[in-house]
Amino acid sequence: MKPKVAFIGTGGTIGSLGKDTLDIIDYASHGAKLEAEEVLARFPEAAKIANIIPVGFRAVPSFDIGFPEWKEIIGLCDKLVGEHPDLAGIVLSHGTASLEETAFFLNLTIKVKVPVVVVGSQRPANGLSSDAGLNLVNAIRVAADPASRGMGVLVMLNDEIQAARDVTKTSTFRLQTFRTPDFGILGQVDGNEVSYYRAPLRRRAPDTEFDVRGLDALPRVDISYAYVGSDGAAVRAFLQAGARGIVSAGFGAGYPGSAEVALMREAAARGVIVMLSTRVGSGRAHAGRKLREAGFLTADTLNPQKARLLLALALTVTKDKAEINRIFAAY
Repeated sequence: MKPKVAFIGTGGTIGSLGKDTLDIIDYASHGAKLEAEEVLARFPEAAKIANIIPVGFRAVPSFDIGFPEWKEIIGLCDKLVGEHPDLAGIVLSHGTASLEETAFFLNLTIKVKVPVVVVGSQRPANGLSSDAGLNLVNAIRVAADPASRGMGVLVMLNDEIQAARDVTKTSTFRLQTFRTPDFGILGQVDGNEVSYYRAPLRRRAPDTEFDVRGLDALPRVDISYAYVGSDGAAVRAFLQAGARGIVSAGFGAGYPGSAEVALMREAAARGVIVMLSTRVGSGRAHAGRKLREAGFLTADTLNPQKARLLLALALTVTKDKAEINRIFAAY
C-alpha cells in the first residue's frame, strides 16, 4: 500500500513555465504559474510512489513570502494531520530565493510530528534538463520515509537531503546551489533509496518553545550589512523604524564597521538586542571582549537571514539577554 503524502504548492520556479524549453532564466516574465494539482499532473511519476493530496495555496514569489504565509502554512499542516491520521508526511514546494528562510522558520515553529520537506527547483518545470520533476519525486520519497521522522524540517534538492537550520543557497543558477557549508548533507536519494548518514542535534520541530499561531506579527528585527565606508545610516534607519533587534552581517568573524559599532552600543544600552553574525558564508561568529562588555550577542553559525528569524522568535518569549543566548545555543 502506498503511503499518503500531502503536497502544498506555493509557487516558485518548480511551479513555473517558461515560454519555451530554453527559457530557463527569464521565465518569471512569462507569468505562467502552476497550482499544486497542475504540478502533480505535469509529473505523474510522483503518483507512483505515494497517494498524494494536493493542497491549494497560492503562487507567491518567494521573496514576498513572510510571516502571514508562514502562519497560514503552519495552520494548513495542522489541519492536514488532523484530517488524515494516516498521513506519512508533507511536501511544500517553494521558490529557491527565500526557501532556506521558510524552511528554518517552520523548523522553529511547526508542531506536526510528520516529516515536512521543502522542495524547489533551479529550472522551470518545462525547461530543458529541468530539475523540477526529480526534486519533487525525491521530496515525496523523503517525506514518506519513516527515517525522516524526528529530523526536523528538511530541504530536498539535487538528490541531497539538508537540515533546514544549516542549508543555504550558494549559486544563482547552478543545480547544486543548496549547500551546508560547515556540516554537510544529512543524506541522499538515489533512485528509490533514501539514505541518511547523520542527524541534526540542535532543537528542531516539533519540539520547540515557539508557537506563533496566536501572533499577529513578529517583533521587528533588521540586518545591517558591513561594508567598507559604511557610515551607520542603515542602523539609524532601523532604530527609527522601531527595530527591537539588529543582526550585524559583519566582517570576518562578525565585526561591524566602526560607525555601526558606536550606534549599536547605544542601541544595546537602550535594550535593543544586537546580534553578531558574519557575511563570509560559513563559520561561527565571535564577539571580542569589548563587544561582549557592550552587551552584543553572537549568532553562532547561523547566517544573518536565519539569525534574524531566530532572534525575532526569541523576542516573542523573552527580552533577557541570557535567555536569548541560551536560545541561540540550543537552536
